[in-house]
Amino acid sequence: MLNLNSNLDLDIKSFLRWWRRELSFLVPEKIKRLFNDRHGFLIIRPDGQQLSLSYQLGEQTDFIAKIDRNEVGITYYKTLAASDERLLKATPLIRLSMQDAVSRELTLPAAAKENLTQVIAYELDRYTPFKADQVYFSVQPLTGNTEQDQLNVLLVLTMRDFLDVLYEDVKALGLSPLFVDYQGVPNNLDPVVLSYNLLPEKFQQKTPKTPRLIYASLMTTSVVLLVSVLVMPVWLEYQTVNALTEKVRVIEKDAKKIKSLQAEMDAIINESQKLLDEKNAVPMVVGMLDSLSTIIKDDTWLAYLQYSDNHLQIQGESPAASTLIGILEASDFFTNARFVSPVTQNNVSKLERFQITVDSKKTGRVDDNP
Repeated sequence: MLNLNSNLDLDIKSFLRWWRRELSFLVPEKIKRLFNDRHGFLIIRPDGQQLSLSYQLGEQTDFIAKIDRNEVGITYYKTLAASDERLLKATPLIRLSMQDAVSRELTLPAAAKENLTQVIAYELDRYTPFKADQVYFSVQPLTGNTEQDQLNVLLVLTMRDFLDVLYEDVKALGLSPLFVDYQGVPNNLDPVVLSYNLLPEKFQQKTPKTPRLIYASLMTTSVVLLVSVLVMPVWLEYQTVNALTEKVRVIEKDAKKIKSLQAEMDAIINESQKLLDEKNAVPMVVGMLDSLSTIIKDDTWLAYLQYSDNHLQIQGESPAASTLIGILEASDFFTNARFVSPVTQNNVSKLERFQITVDSKKTGRVDDNP
C-alpha cells in the first residue's frame, strides 16, 4: 500500500542535472561544437611505472598506448598528440584500478546525512585501516530501500601519496584531468554525471562559463514559457471571477452581516484552540528527564543540559558518542537528534566529547486529565 505519510527526499542537484541533459537534446550538435571543441575522453590508467592511455567516444573504446612515467614518456606522448588529433580534443580523466583504490558500502544513522563527509572523516579508521589524513575519499548516499533511521552510502578512497604522484605525472604530460574515479564504480560518461570525484578540490578544473551560460539561458527560457502557460489560464479565470463578483455585490449587503457574525465566532474558536494547543504543546518535562536518565548508560555523563522551545541540548563525554544518536531517536520523548559540533576526544579521560541537540515530541502535560 502507498504510504502517504512517508517523507519525500528531493535531490535538487540530481533534478537539475537531469533537466540539463534533457535541454541539451534541444540544441543542435553543430551549435554544441561551436561552444565545446572537446570530443570523447582520454582515460588514463596507472600501470606500475607506466600510464595506459585509452580513447572513449560513446560506447567505443580504443587503446592508444602505454607510456613511461618519465621524460621519455612525456616526449613520446607529445609525439602521439601531434599525430592524433583526438588526444588534443579529448577530455582527460584518471581511472584507478582495483589495486589503486577501494570502495565499500556503509550503513550510517540517518542523522549523519547533514554532515556526511565530516562524520566519515572522523570515523574513517573504524571502517578502513587508514586515517583521514592518509587518503583522499568521496562518499555519496545510495538510493534504494533503507530503514527509516538509517542511511546507506558508498565510500571510495585512495592513498594521498599515490594520487599526488600520479596527478603530477599526468600534469607533466600537459593534461588536467576532469576527475578521478575507480573502475569498480566508474562515473557515467554519456553524458558526464559525476557521482563522486576522488580528485581533491585544489586539483579540480574550473567549470567553463560559456556552456553554463547556454544551459542557464535555455533553463530560463523554459521557465518563462512554463510560467506563461500556467499564468494565462489563471489570469483569464481571474477576469471571469471579477465579472461575477460585480454581479454578486448586489446581493451581498445582508450576507455581510452574517459573515461578520461568523468571523467573530471563528475568532473566538481560534483563540480557544490556540490556548488548548499551547497547553498540549509542552512535553512532560519530568518524564523527559526521567527517560533521559534511563536511556543514557552509566559510562556516559552529562556536563550541561538546557531545554528551551521544545529543543534539548546536552553536552558531555561518552566512550562512543556516535551511538547516542540512535539511542535518543529510539526514545518516545525525542526526535531529530543531531550533533551540533564535531565530536572530539578528551586526552585525559580518553572519552569522546559531544554536543547533541534533539527535538522533543508532544507527549502531553503533566497535569493533563486521563
